[in-house]
Amino acid sequence: MPKLCKPSVSVPEYVVTLEDTLQFAERVYHGKPSLPLALRLIKNTGVRKRHIVRPIEEILHHPGLEERNRVYEIESKKRCPEVIEQALANAGVTVRDIDLIVYVSCTGFLMPSLTAWLINNMGFRSATRQIPIAQLGCAAGGAAINRAHDFCMAYPDSNVLIVSCELCSLCYQPDDTDVGSLLSDGLFGDAVAAAVVRGSGGVGIELERNASYLIPNTEEWISFAVRATGFHFQLDRRVPGTMKPLAPVLQKLAADHGWEAGNLDFYIIHAGGPRILNELAKFLDVDSSVFRHSWDTLTEYGNIASAVVLEAARRLFEEGTLTAGATGVIAGFGPGITAEMALGRWSSDATSDMDQIRQGVGITPQAEFRI
Repeated sequence: MPKLCKPSVSVPEYVVTLEDTLQFAERVYHGKPSLPLALRLIKNTGVRKRHIVRPIEEILHHPGLEERNRVYEIESKKRCPEVIEQALANAGVTVRDIDLIVYVSCTGFLMPSLTAWLINNMGFRSATRQIPIAQLGCAAGGAAINRAHDFCMAYPDSNVLIVSCELCSLCYQPDDTDVGSLLSDGLFGDAVAAAVVRGSGGVGIELERNASYLIPNTEEWISFAVRATGFHFQLDRRVPGTMKPLAPVLQKLAADHGWEAGNLDFYIIHAGGPRILNELAKFLDVDSSVFRHSWDTLTEYGNIASAVVLEAARRLFEEGTLTAGATGVIAGFGPGITAEMALGRWSSDATSDMDQIRQGVGITPQAEFRI
């Protein structure tokens, strides 16, 4: 049975606090009628701090799309290898054991994908398959887990590496002052994450079932407008309301598997914002505290897009409270509006391996590195 092993996550060294964001908003919207709304939206995100790849002064200055994308390439190549190496170590595999790399990112563009650079520079086999995913946004973390699951079911004993590189700060647009942009300015953060899905062996979440769902006629609710200055984030105020139609989809997925969505042992949910988590808890009829790993991710790192589910999963591993057979769900939500969902069961059939990967390496000087 394919198994999601312990993720590795790194956030950049530059920190933006809630106070920094509020001061920024007061400067940008000084004297404008939208200032009280901007301050209220930022406070309501629940984000205490975020991490960004460059100093805030540099981020606030838009040098143009070409320079932004150059920075994306530099930073992704700089930050991904260490995170990948730790994810491989967590899973007890090497670069030579990987059969597929799924690379997810919606905050920069490279062709060929970063997967080609990783294969050439980190020692992966030239026969390693590549799946780059860009346009699923925040849902791509869940999609990557599901495509890894599918691959391992088709090719038993294969191993899949998932890499998420979300440098959301490089999409900041100083001239965008609509409500959706105000919200994103106080919500999104940067992170790099990686995890291995093993076709056999390992310790972690055994993936048993997955599903995708697109809410009809909502494709414009979360989107990028691509202009001369790059990606302009567009967010419809109706997005939090999508948890009402998505909750029954999750419930049916669980029911078809003989489980009850409101009575699981763990929940790894995309932290799109506090209203997303609160609304989903309401419609699943669970206490919102069951999403504690998602809440903690949101508070400490902000919305880190496709990396959220991997960071929330890492926190689940670190918590170390699950017993063999514990049931749970992983769900990512993003443009479309798309939901990528998976059901899994905790497997701890290799206690010595689990003890080894719990030891950790602490925090690096540059990146608050987490195994």
